[in-house]
Amino acid sequence: MANTFRQQGDYDKALMWYQWALDGYEKFLGKSHPSSLGTVYSMAVVYKNQGYYDKALMWYQWALDGREKILRKDHPDILYTVQSMANTFQQQGNYNKALVWYQRALNGFEKTLGNDHPNTLQTIYNIALVFKNQGNYDEALVWYQRALDGFEKTLGKGHPNTFQTIYSMAVVFQTQGHHDKVLL
Repeated sequence: MANTFRQQGDYDKALMWYQWALDGYEKFLGKSHPSSLGTVYSMAVVYKNQGYYDKALMWYQWALDGREKILRKDHPDILYTVQSMANTFQQQGNYNKALVWYQRALNGFEKTLGNDHPNTLQTIYNIALVFKNQGNYDEALVWYQRALDGFEKTLGKGHPNTFQTIYSMAVVFQTQGHHDKVLL
């Protein structure tokens, strides 16, 4: 029920159901059980969707701390939590922290999934976006190009992620006044 309410955007009901589930999981399975920690993570997602970034980060950190105690360092659940924290910092406009957390996620994804996995490439794209948002356009283009090369290789030239990356690069070229490159 909680997931359904979250998907429908009824965040108050989602939080109520998640809290109910969390209370039950913690009582019967313990606070360190993956189901308990997954529910904590889901609550963080709801808070982020509501724009309560500080609260979301607190809940993500709770999930991360618990997961790091029971899972291997490069487990996908840990990496997704790290990625979510980076995204939350990015949405706050805290770009320096976002870059630190994205780099941590990228290192883990490259190690466990490889350089051309879609999750790795999405992290690379997100890093480019942070540089773009900072106004560091040259660095953004380096990272966008890296993402583009990977998306074309892994997903193909016709994939939406490939097109989104091309579009993002065109926006940077246009912002820089390189209108000739936008038409390529």
